Amino acid sequence: MLSIAIIAIIILFIWWNAALPFYKDRNREKLVSNESECFSPRCRSIIYKNGNDEAVLMIHGYPTAPNMYAYTAKNLSENGYDVFAPLIPTFASDPGKFAKTDFSQWFRFIDEYYLSLRREYSKIYVIGVSMGGAMTLKLAEKYSSTASVMDKIVVISAPVAYNCIRYGIITNPLGYFARTINIFVKTIGLGIVDGRPDGDDGNEEWTGYKGIVLKHGISLSKAFTDIRKNLSSIRVPMFIMHDRGDRTVPFKNLAIIEKFCKDNIVVKREVQMDGRYHHSHHSLLMYRSVQKEYTEEIKTFLKEATDGEKD
Repeated sequence: MLSIAIIAIIILFIWWNAALPFYKDRNREKLVSNESECFSPRCRSIIYKNGNDEAVLMIHGYPTAPNMYAYTAKNLSENGYDVFAPLIPTFASDPGKFAKTDFSQWFRFIDEYYLSLRREYSKIYVIGVSMGGAMTLKLAEKYSSTASVMDKIVVISAPVAYNCIRYGIITNPLGYFARTINIFVKTIGLGIVDGRPDGDDGNEEWTGYKGIVLKHGISLSKAFTDIRKNLSSIRVPMFIMHDRGDRTVPFKNLAIIEKFCKDNIVVKREVQMDGRYHHSHHSLLMYRSVQKEYTEEIKTFLKEATDGEKD
């Protein structure tokens, strides 16, 4: 009987940490942008407003900043789009302040930002990499079949499963214990990164944070699970892309998105970068060796008519 009780306790422990039952983001404070708090001017929002009728919203990843889109944002601006790559509040600020926020707050900011653009432009497209890709999917889930729906989305290296045995995805084994560890430890090695001297191919310009915020991992894991459960509700033309060698978000995430969104996927790109570069093959639009090629593919997707559009 004792052994059965121990096994039951272990199973409950793993379930409580991995499935996150009863978990909800608790922060309700609305985040307000204050880019004077940025630890580097390179982290600030990238905005090109030129009086065009079509706009592109670009959502950055975690835990970085909009400069991951510097090349693509400028290129799109030069090709007939107003471009908005906003810095999500508390990102690129004091690490302690950043650590107190969560996914729900970040998404609320992006959601309201998106709606303000939707009211202003005749057409709007959303591009997201990594967490930004997950947020792009969440926006599409929320506004598909409504008057506020976007015209097209581009989703790159997006996580929709963090640690999920069902899909054979283990992003970080620590996630199976994070909820418990967070009771005692809030952050591990959290600090600022303003450039990577050992990086190359554009990755040396990466800005953001190093280390782990336990609460963020829990919040993101729950968010990705909820997004995955609602993928089939998307009714927006999609361009999806993932590198087979991605060392940050497992490549298997692409197949999950395809499984539930196949009727709306116009372009699916499985890519494989040269392995000699010192980066994770994740922030694909940041890497000089491929950003021109991938940006051209995105522009083609945005310009070409799809079902339901006029040529």
